[in-house]
Amino acid sequence: MAGGGGAPSKSDEPQPHPPKDQLPNISYCITSPPPWPEAILLGFQHFLVMLGTTVLIPTALVPQMGGGNEEKARVIETLLFVAGINTLVQTLFGSRLPAVIGGSYTYVPTTISIILAGRFSGEPDPIEKFKKIMRAVQGALIVASTLQIVLGFSGLWRNVARFLSPLSAVPLVSLVGFGLYELGFPGVAKCIEIGLPELILLVFFSQYVPHLLHSGKNISDRFAVLFTIVIVWIYAHLLTVGGAYNGAAPKTQASCRTDRAGLIDAAPWIRVPYPFQWGAPTFDAGEAFAMMMASFVALVESSGAFIAVYRFASATPLPPSILSRGIGWQGVGILLSGLFGTISGSSVSVENAGLLALTRVGSRRVVQISAGFMIFFSILGK
Repeated sequence: MAGGGGAPSKSDEPQPHPPKDQLPNISYCITSPPPWPEAILLGFQHFLVMLGTTVLIPTALVPQMGGGNEEKARVIETLLFVAGINTLVQTLFGSRLPAVIGGSYTYVPTTISIILAGRFSGEPDPIEKFKKIMRAVQGALIVASTLQIVLGFSGLWRNVARFLSPLSAVPLVSLVGFGLYELGFPGVAKCIEIGLPELILLVFFSQYVPHLLHSGKNISDRFAVLFTIVIVWIYAHLLTVGGAYNGAAPKTQASCRTDRAGLIDAAPWIRVPYPFQWGAPTFDAGEAFAMMMASFVALVESSGAFIAVYRFASATPLPPSILSRGIGWQGVGILLSGLFGTISGSSVSVENAGLLALTRVGSRRVVQISAGFMIFFSILGK
């Protein structure tokens, strides 16, 4: 409209940006899988990233419960098995995002409070004490799973999800990352001659090599974690067989040597985890309430991680109904954790969400392949 104070034409009004099927710099989005050889390697890399959390949680908790290497190996296998099932279920029926569902540190404080409960202190047999504590944790997880199942499948969480955006996911994911940093980074100092080179190599492969080698194939940053783990493990094994730690303190040897874990020797060749393998769960109202609070924290954490995953996977904006459905299936995953006895509930793996951004591969098939590796190595214990 010429002159005057008339209203601007509709074409001049700001319009919302249309959703993009694929964001810039994403090599493979959620529906465009890479070639099978590359997909298998990327899936194995996702498995290695989540394996760190899977091993650390039982390693920290099982000795406090009275268990030895055999119990620790069985818990790790069970945690891997349930994580593989939960990841497949989430990618097929839940949010259908490339989200890895694994053990969560959120449940560790509540589990420690159950371990320190006075009703287990009078048990003289450490293995029997371990089983009693495990059954108490199972009961608490079974009750806590109802929170996410009800909020997710009833659609109540959908009303909250409407107010969440990619910006709101930043503090949620960042706080989880800081929590993992507080738990994991001090471990570097336990064996600085291995931990520091691994950190430097990861940064070098992911941030500097792509700018030095302009190949256009993104090999170094896409497989940076895999390259780093292989190189550093060979380096650590050479130090071990070369006798570098023969006169070191026992704690240093346990942290640095590649032959002191004891898990491979304790693990059976083939074993399929099954529900109630530790016995019938026991229930306590106080422990169940505390675990429900941990489940709510995991719910908020996973909501932020789901939002981050859809952006890294170059998917369209996540509808609140889909996010609520993903939370509901995550509640089913926590129920499975309680039935099988994994010592910890489950949530979306923030580490694997970060790996999506690092590799710029958000394919659903890659994460499903990683779930296959979880199930395979949980059955083949050696």
